[in-house]
Amino acid sequence: MRDVLVLTTGGTIEKVHDWQTEGLGFEMGGKAQIADLLHNARCYHAALRELMMKDSLDFTDADRQAILDAVVAADESAIVVSQGTGTMELTARFLDGEVGEKTVVLTGAMCPHSFGRSDASFNMGGAVIAAQTLPAGVYGVMNGRVFAAGELRKNTQAGRFDLPSA
Repeated sequence: MRDVLVLTTGGTIEKVHDWQTEGLGFEMGGKAQIADLLHNARCYHAALRELMMKDSLDFTDADRQAILDAVVAADESAIVVSQGTGTMELTARFLDGEVGEKTVVLTGAMCPHSFGRSDASFNMGGAVIAAQTLPAGVYGVMNGRVFAAGELRKNTQAGRFDLPSA
């Protein structure tokens, strides 16, 4: 079984309720929500590295390059990238064909992990398994499905990721 590296970049999966602004934000000075998620799932074999805490709608190509650089530099060949769902497909396409012999799986959540009733745990569990078992390449795992990088599409009306329509 391959070791897994989880790279966190922010997104809804990491957001918490900000009592001061009554909105959502990232927990400053605290540990990543993904750390709690993996701990609660008793997934102790995955290494965790925080790259950034950003809403993916604010991602630039420099952010995507930072993700690619971290993937290429990683000792692990099985990598999960948690990021916001708003631009996950753009990141997947940016990474596609650039990761060598590594398996990179992007995942996130439509509802913050901190809210309890979230798809975060299900998506992260699927991504960790997919990263260990899929061949080299770039994929997305959301809502119980595995998508090749070019097929990853968010359906905002339905609130999930779907296969491209024929």
